[in-house]
Amino acid sequence: MCIRDSSRAPHGPQNKWESTAGGTFSVTDDSDNPEQLTRGTKIILHMKSDNTEFLEEKRIKDLIKKHSEFIGFPIEVYVEKTTEKEISDDEEEANKDKKEEEDVIKDENDKKEKKKKKVKEVSHEFEQLNKNKPIWMRKPDQITKEEYANFYKSLTNDWEEHLAVKHFSVEGQLEFKAVLFVPKRAPFDLFEAKKKKNNIKLYVRRVFIMDDCDELIPEYLSFIKGVVDSEDLPLNISREFLQQNKILKVIKKNITKKCMELFTEISENAEDYKKFYEQFGKNLKLGIHEDSTNRAKIAEFLRYHTSKSGEDQTSLKDYVGRMKEGQKDIYFITGESRAAVANSPFIETLKARGIEVIYMVDPIDEYVIQQLKEFDGKKLRNCSKEGFELDQSEDEKKKFEEQKASFEPLCKLIKEVLGDKVEKVVVGQRVSESPCVLVTGEYGWSANMERIMKAQALRDASMSSYMISKKTMEVNPNHPIVVELKKKSDKDKSDKTVKDLIWLLFDSSLLTSGFSLDDPTTFAGRIHRMIKLGLSIDDDKMEEEIPNLVKDEGAQPTGQSKMEEVD
Repeated sequence: MCIRDSSRAPHGPQNKWESTAGGTFSVTDDSDNPEQLTRGTKIILHMKSDNTEFLEEKRIKDLIKKHSEFIGFPIEVYVEKTTEKEISDDEEEANKDKKEEEDVIKDENDKKEKKKKKVKEVSHEFEQLNKNKPIWMRKPDQITKEEYANFYKSLTNDWEEHLAVKHFSVEGQLEFKAVLFVPKRAPFDLFEAKKKKNNIKLYVRRVFIMDDCDELIPEYLSFIKGVVDSEDLPLNISREFLQQNKILKVIKKNITKKCMELFTEISENAEDYKKFYEQFGKNLKLGIHEDSTNRAKIAEFLRYHTSKSGEDQTSLKDYVGRMKEGQKDIYFITGESRAAVANSPFIETLKARGIEVIYMVDPIDEYVIQQLKEFDGKKLRNCSKEGFELDQSEDEKKKFEEQKASFEPLCKLIKEVLGDKVEKVVVGQRVSESPCVLVTGEYGWSANMERIMKAQALRDASMSSYMISKKTMEVNPNHPIVVELKKKSDKDKSDKTVKDLIWLLFDSSLLTSGFSLDDPTTFAGRIHRMIKLGLSIDDDKMEEEIPNLVKDEGAQPTGQSKMEEVD
């Protein structure tokens, strides 16, 4: 490409600037040029033979529309236009036979219908391409909702209108204007790895620069669409410059702040916020994980079902407002579905006391609670982990201590039978209707997190070895099964029925606590054995058919210890 630039200042000589884009240029006097400019600059580009595509009308229009659609001065392209015009056969020879036609006497009765045909006419004219005015340069109170909607559709090619819009300008040390839109629905590829990370178009003084600037907005806000027009960035900006530019960091901080304000405005309308949260709730939860600066603010936008909310979702702020007197913590439970957590044994005592429990059933919630430790000065407490304590009266505390001492021999026996399947066995107070549960360590994976990690196709198996928590069995000292088991063990610790029941309780508590069985076949065998006993089926080969996991040389014969005695 060769560039030739002729320019002239008022009342000065005309000069010519030439370059072949090779790193050098020349400036010469252009007074001998017959085409003398009165003022301004004329630029002539000579294209190389392999770049003739840039001379095509369509390509020129596309480039202007992309980069200079909102330039303040008109940009015109000399275009060729073809129009069709209908003419009669007589009109073709109008000039030749004009005098003869004047002498002809027209008879209206003998007049015949004239034949007509279409003729293409080619014309050349200048066409202005940048007719659209930049909407962000106008004042927000002067722009109608329809104008915002039309601009949003032209910007995003969306067939629906936007859900909400934020139009603002920042002035001071840094100056820029922006229009941000929240769509009504999330794109199907919102969390695709290869997807473009943001939908904000960056302009510098109305000149389009790029639409994939990673430093312009946080990744969790990638669903936000709009434009940012800076007055401070240079036009010839590069990606390397953007990565180290402090101006962009300030712009990013302001955009994030305005997004929080926009979400607050949406939350004022319950119906609109319900639609918004259905589509972009995962993005907000991702923001809790990624954005430590705005974590407390984003937490206000989270919505969850609870044990008292019914079909509606509630905010953490509303939960805190409904907390019972004396309640110190925010209680929550994670799981696979609402039905599963609503019937979980971990929250039996809490529900019995009328304490509200938050249901977190989205897989990303497990990552949220790793970062969100408290809200409004209240700690978030996982009902399925250690460290769970409830306020008790003096009488309740005294009774609980007596039960712990009384059931200590049984706890030791259960630990001996289960071995390294559990870390310890204790008397608990979180269950009221179930005989026992399995809780995990306070700082390790919960049962739900363990399930999620096992489902990862590309998971790191080595991580499981140190992240999977040791299980603690908590027994309910008030449950009839546990009470009878204690009586049975006090009589004979080596009774095989006691050991079978302990294994059966362990396997059933694995399922009710959200874990998966290591050996479902053995569990099914124990169930079948109970069914046979319940149906009074006498099977001499029962011991051979069912695997005996607990080998005890001192076990009594089967006939002396039947499970039906415990039922």
